[in-house]
Amino acid sequence: MQRKGITSRLVVAFLAAVALALAGCATSGGGMAKSGMAPAMAMDPMKSEHAAIDRFGAAAHLQMRDAMNHLPGANQPVDFDKPPFVTTGLGPHGETVMYYNFDVQSTTPAPIYVLFRKGENAPVAGQLNIVDVIPGDPGYNDFWQVNKVTVPSDYVANSVGSLQAIKDAAYPIEQTATLVNCPIVPAGSTATHRLSGNDAGLHSGWYRNKVVVYFNFSEAPLKVDASGAVPVSPIYVAFNVNPDMPNGGPASGFKMKMGSAQTHNVLTTLPGDMEYSPLWLVTAYDGMQFDKVMDLSTAMNAMAVAKDIATVNCPVFSISPAM
Repeated sequence: MQRKGITSRLVVAFLAAVALALAGCATSGGGMAKSGMAPAMAMDPMKSEHAAIDRFGAAAHLQMRDAMNHLPGANQPVDFDKPPFVTTGLGPHGETVMYYNFDVQSTTPAPIYVLFRKGENAPVAGQLNIVDVIPGDPGYNDFWQVNKVTVPSDYVANSVGSLQAIKDAAYPIEQTATLVNCPIVPAGSTATHRLSGNDAGLHSGWYRNKVVVYFNFSEAPLKVDASGAVPVSPIYVAFNVNPDMPNGGPASGFKMKMGSAQTHNVLTTLPGDMEYSPLWLVTAYDGMQFDKVMDLSTAMNAMAVAKDIATVNCPVFSISPAM
C-alpha cells in the first residue's frame, strides 16, 4: 500500500531527475581514431559481450558468499525477492515496511554518464548510459551521480561505450546533483517490487564496451548533499545477538517476531518525507528490548549497543498502515 505522503509535486520533481538516467548504467573502454572524432560505427548492445558481475565475492560486506549461505555464484542470476535480500520492518509511526537489502554502500557516489545531443533536453534515444566501475572495482557504488555529456547533433546512438571514448572525443561533461539508485547485477536477476509501480525490469548500460544490467529504484528523487555525498537516513535494528557479543551483529541475523518474518527494525523516514534516503545509517539497539520497540519513539529510547555501524542500500518497496 503506497504511503499517502507521496505527493504529485514530488513525482513531478522525480520524473525530471529520472529523465537523466533511464538509458543504461555501464561503461566501456572503446577508443577513437583521433581525438574529437566519432568512432567509425555504432555498437549493437544486443550483440555485445556482457561484463561478468559478482556481488557476493570480494565486493561484498554483509552478503559475502560462503559454504553456509549458498549465495549465487559469480555471474549467476539472483532472485532478490527472497531472503536474505528482503526485510520487513517498521516505519516511524509503526507502519509495516518492506525493503530490499543491497549490502553496504559508500556515501561517495560513482559517476554515470548520460549523453545528450547539443541543444536537446532529453538523452540520446537508444544510447546506453556509461559507467566506469562495476561491483568489485574500487569506487563502485549502487548510487550514481549523473554527469551530462554533450555530443554533436549528428551523433549516432552507442557510438561510444566507455568513459575513455568520451574523453578521447573531448565531449563536454557537466556534473549534476542528481543521484540514481541503480545496483548492477548479473544478467537474469530479478527484484520485482517497487513502491510507485515504476519499471521493475532490468536496464542495460555500457562498461568499457561491455554490457551490464541494473535495477532502477525510484521511490523518491535523490540529490547529493552539500558535501557532494549520498545522503543517509538512520535506521534502528536489533540482531539475534548484540554486536558487542561473540558471534553477534549481522552474522547472527535480525531478530524477528516469533513465527514471523517481522523485525522491529525502525526506519526514521519513508518515501515522501523530505529527509528520506534509501542509504540507511545503521544503529543497533539492545535485542532484549525488542518487544518494547514498535516505532521511532520507542526505538530512540532503547539502549544503543552499536552506533553508526554501516551504511546500507535498502530501498523501500511496500508501506502498510500500523495495525
